[in-house]
Amino acid sequence: MIYIQLFLSFIQVGMFSIGGGYAAMPLIQSQVVQGHGWLTMSEFTDLITIAEMTPGPIAVNSATFVGIRIAGVPGAMVATFGCILPSCIIVSILAMIYYRYKNISALQNVLGTLRPAVVALIAAAGLSILQLVVFQENAMQLSNVNWLGLICFAAALFILRKWKWNPILVMALCGVCGLIAALL
Repeated sequence: MIYIQLFLSFIQVGMFSIGGGYAAMPLIQSQVVQGHGWLTMSEFTDLITIAEMTPGPIAVNSATFVGIRIAGVPGAMVATFGCILPSCIIVSILAMIYYRYKNISALQNVLGTLRPAVVALIAAAGLSILQLVVFQENAMQLSNVNWLGLICFAAALFILRKWKWNPILVMALCGVCGLIAALL
C-alpha cells in the first residue's frame, strides 16, 4: 500500500511540476509534509538541502530521498519512477509536436505565457523556504527570528549578485558559518 501511495504522490509531482525542480518544491511539500505527513517541515528543509547538494534533478533526488526514508530501497525506486514517468511521456509527445509545428506562432505564444507561471512557482518555493529559515517556528514574530540564517541569506544573496561567486562555494561557506555557530 505504501508503494502505491509513494507512486501516486510522486506521479502527481512529476506531472504538475512544470518549470523544474524548484517549481516542484511546493508540490512535494504539499504531498510529503501536509498530505501524508511523511516528513516534518524541518525534515523537508533538510530534504531540500540534500536534494540540491547531490548530483541530479532536485525533484528526482527528493523523490529518492523520501522513498528511501519511507519504504527503503524499493520505496526509493517506486517514488523515483513515479516522479520521472510523466516527464518521459510528456517530453516525448511534446518533442514530436514541437518538431512538427515549431514554426507556428500560436505555439510560441503558449510557451511565452507559461514563463510567468514558472517564475511565480519558483518565487513561492523560495519565499516559503526563506520563511522557514528566518522564522524558526511558523509564528512570524521578532523573537523567533534566526539571525544567523538571516545574515547568511543576506550575505549569500549579496555575494551571488555582486561578485557572482560559485553557488557551491557560497553554500559551503554558509555551512561553515552554521558549523562554527553550532560549535560556539
